[in-house]
Amino acid sequence: MRKYYLDNIRWITVIIVVIYHVFYMYNAEGVLGGLGRITDLPVQYYDAFMYLVYPWFMPVLFLVSGISARLYLDSHSDREFIKSRTLKLLVPSTIGLFVFQFIQGYVSMSLGGGFDGLVSEGVPKPVIFLIMVASGSGVLWFMHLLWAYCVVLVLVRKIEKGRLTAAGAKTPLWLMALFIFPIWGASQILNMPIVSVYRIALYFVFFILGYYVFSNDEMVEKLKRIAVPLIIFAVVLCIAFTVMYFGENYADKPINRGFLYALDAYVGSLAMLSGFARFGDRANAFTKWMSSHSFGLYVFHYLGISSVALIIAKPGLLPAPACYILSLLAGFAFGYGLYAVISRIPFFRWAVLGIKKKKENVNVQG
Repeated sequence: MRKYYLDNIRWITVIIVVIYHVFYMYNAEGVLGGLGRITDLPVQYYDAFMYLVYPWFMPVLFLVSGISARLYLDSHSDREFIKSRTLKLLVPSTIGLFVFQFIQGYVSMSLGGGFDGLVSEGVPKPVIFLIMVASGSGVLWFMHLLWAYCVVLVLVRKIEKGRLTAAGAKTPLWLMALFIFPIWGASQILNMPIVSVYRIALYFVFFILGYYVFSNDEMVEKLKRIAVPLIIFAVVLCIAFTVMYFGENYADKPINRGFLYALDAYVGSLAMLSGFARFGDRANAFTKWMSSHSFGLYVFHYLGISSVALIIAKPGLLPAPACYILSLLAGFAFGYGLYAVISRIPFFRWAVLGIKKKKENVNVQG
């Protein structure tokens, strides 16, 4: 039986990611990567949205990915699992960079003036193209890490031979609360310099917890019983994190390695999981469409947002409110539009989206 609450978590979280990236593009809080401030406001209080969602929205996607991996492996072999994940995750995030995503690299480098020094120093064009390719990774970092986690999971499964899976189903609530400590510990290690989104250990813990603990129906039922307190606690933590750190770079150390950050990430993820399991385990035509198109929205949305920033906001062609609105609309238009087009073009749909055939009939949730 399909767990619709997992689908709903995915597409709603991706929408949150799109909105986040609009604020991130024009943020005034020193979080590098976008265009930066385009208003004359002394304080952009609406940037608080970034603080409210950043600690937990990617952890919950890795948690759900771990659960989905368990559901897939329950009826498929390890070989089929790696093959499917390589097609869906590795191909688009490697080959897709050369086929399409280098365009994102061009836009991102143009926003930051990255071409100026390269051209003036006479860097060969093939080298500049490779830099564009690397810069085009953008949101695909999630797929890089997730593919690597899937490979490691297969190795772990061969070692533990189902013992951890059985133990995970019996996890008591008090032990679930203690998981915050390995999460906090993981946030201290294997953090890539400069590219701060590659938090290898932290996200791996969420993925593994999803696979071994929260993929079990017994655990989900326990969470559903405490969904309301978890949601309230998560809201309190999000507000506390925002009040404490507003105006500082939440995406880098020491903030992103602090205990409050880890607690916010964990409780926020559990609040999403328990809340949707209890109140959002249903589907209709709209939610099914949103779910089936969420991957395309995730892959392409940032190109729309950054293109508006480069073409309209950077030269100041329109007032700041119009740039925000256009960026948001472009995020959805590029996300859904490019997915609709590229998913119908042979080779490109394989290289950019990991779609082997024009229409895939996927019966197993994964």
